Amino acid sequence: MPRGRPVRSQIRQNIIEILYFLGSSSGYDLYKIYVAIYPKVTMRSIYYHMKKGLSLGEFKIDRIEKVHGNYSWGPESEKTFYALGDNAKPKMDSRVKEYLDSAEEEKHAKIDKKAGKKTAFMDIPGKNIQEPEK
Repeated sequence: MPRGRPVRSQIRQNIIEILYFLGSSSGYDLYKIYVAIYPKVTMRSIYYHMKKGLSLGEFKIDRIEKVHGNYSWGPESEKTFYALGDNAKPKMDSRVKEYLDSAEEEKHAKIDKKAGKKTAFMDIPGKNIQEPEK
């Protein structure tokens, strides 16, 4: 048995589960989803585990976008998007899928409400939800 602390981390495994269903996401978006599903952690902890996961090959950088705005540090910011790496082993946690599905349904309901129309049919990717007949 090897000596020292084990390399695995429950926080990193939970991030793997989220990225498995999302495909690609920024660190801040991962944090928002993480605290909605799992026990609360700090944003700094999420970024630490993303960096550690990069070095272990569990994550890879998908793309880096420059976002222009009026920030306290200057006119632009960089957003790093992460995806699963070759060493990631997702276990397909059903809590993540349920949360993302419900969030998608709420998003479509808000869009329909904003438009001021009641739809009898909502098109959600991979799902067809119809209202019952009256």
